[in-house]
Amino acid sequence: MTTPHSLPRTLPAWAEALDAVRLPVVTVHHEKVRRALGDGSRSMRDIAETIQASPVLALYVLREANRSGNALMEKAESLEVALSRLGLARVSAMLSQIPSVEPEAVPAPLRQLLLISQHASQQANGLFASRLARLWQDIHWGSLLFLAPVWALVALRPDFLKAWEQRVFVAAEPVSRVEHDLLGVPLLELCRTVAERWRLPDWIVEGYQALTVNRRLVIKALHIARDNEHPLHQQQLLDADPPLRRWVTQPGNTIVLANGLAIAAHHSWSGIHTLRWQRLAGLYLQLALPELQQRVHQQAVQSARESSLVGLWHPALALPMPWDSRFQVRDEPTPGQAHAPSATWRALCAELLREPTPFGNALQLTATACRALAAIGFARTLILQADRNHSRLAAMQTLGLDKDAAAMTLDPSQSQLIGRLLEKPLRLSLTAANMAQFSALLPGAIKTAFPSDHLLLRSVALNGRVLLLVVADQQGQPIDERTAAGFDKTLQCLERALLAFSRRPR
Repeated sequence: MTTPHSLPRTLPAWAEALDAVRLPVVTVHHEKVRRALGDGSRSMRDIAETIQASPVLALYVLREANRSGNALMEKAESLEVALSRLGLARVSAMLSQIPSVEPEAVPAPLRQLLLISQHASQQANGLFASRLARLWQDIHWGSLLFLAPVWALVALRPDFLKAWEQRVFVAAEPVSRVEHDLLGVPLLELCRTVAERWRLPDWIVEGYQALTVNRRLVIKALHIARDNEHPLHQQQLLDADPPLRRWVTQPGNTIVLANGLAIAAHHSWSGIHTLRWQRLAGLYLQLALPELQQRVHQQAVQSARESSLVGLWHPALALPMPWDSRFQVRDEPTPGQAHAPSATWRALCAELLREPTPFGNALQLTATACRALAAIGFARTLILQADRNHSRLAAMQTLGLDKDAAAMTLDPSQSQLIGRLLEKPLRLSLTAANMAQFSALLPGAIKTAFPSDHLLLRSVALNGRVLLLVVADQQGQPIDERTAAGFDKTLQCLERALLAFSRRPR
């Protein structure tokens, strides 16, 4: 078994380790491709379309085609070209060596990351491929496989992303320090090294170079993109800097933009990182921000419609649209899996998202959020309100707690952890594995109200300023990923409800 102490600490060693990872393929996809390869009536395009239903299989074929060719040979940028180069017999032989597993056997972090890659591909196809029709294959495969090095990393070390998120988002540690501790090397540098080793399409390598070697160009473009309401001024600034103008208009940037949009939206639609990527995409497409956002939301919904969402989180679930027009979860839960959220939860979230707001005061609004959390299994919930100076937190809503909790007040200055959560919207997931690390940082009043080793804490903001702190648990039981995703979704609805409430006529 691989442990953090046995993992590599240098770029060459990591590249070797990730090269050796055998990513699993879901059995149903494995079998469909096997049958397609054995059917003499199927065209190369038909076989390519069958393979592309599994991003992992597509990676295997494209990587093998590019690595087995002459170093001076032009890379195969699409699956059809890769299949032609390898030949069907060789692809069949390779398929027999690829591990085939049932969906539940694929590690959850890997399944979630593959869903993000598929969302990025949908964004790329919807936003850019129609404008660059001759390059649609490059856009499609580049955006889908951009995160492939991270697929291998998560397959090798499933705890990496969660550990990274806890330390960066919750503890606010510098990214460079966290990645040095966890990997020994910067993550983006590792991705670039692996992409070069696997001879992935050029746009993927160039994308990682833009995020590492050419970061100054990206930063300059972001500064110009902020002035989205004045496109003429933006164009004047680009014209005054020809190297930047040439870089901004490169077609290869589309796959970086698509992945940036997908990754940022996965964390939060209202976060600053999402806004930055939307502005940058708007600069590339020369679109006003509202129109760009509408298109991004539409592509997110389309991505969710075409994906299996059982046990996974898709950011389209957090978009404010009529519930009766939502996409359906395509796979039925198997025995033991969590069922779809209840109709009660959906109705309560729809009420939070309604505009104009139906709430007469903030107490009604937060009470609805409490009931929504209860509808997805949270037996105990506490919502604390921060004062204007973040010098005091006072209980606003309680559900399932002792009467004493209704009078709870906290001094954020007495808890570094609470102070961090008040700086910006963050979520902290406490489990039996990390409770010892964080227990001393939790205020005693919260530990008394929630005698549990499994706890979720999340701060909720309005216009970037934290207003509320929500604490919830399932009566001490472990909180699975689907329920945690429902927690996030509910509080995103709460954030939108707060925004609508703040804009109500006085």
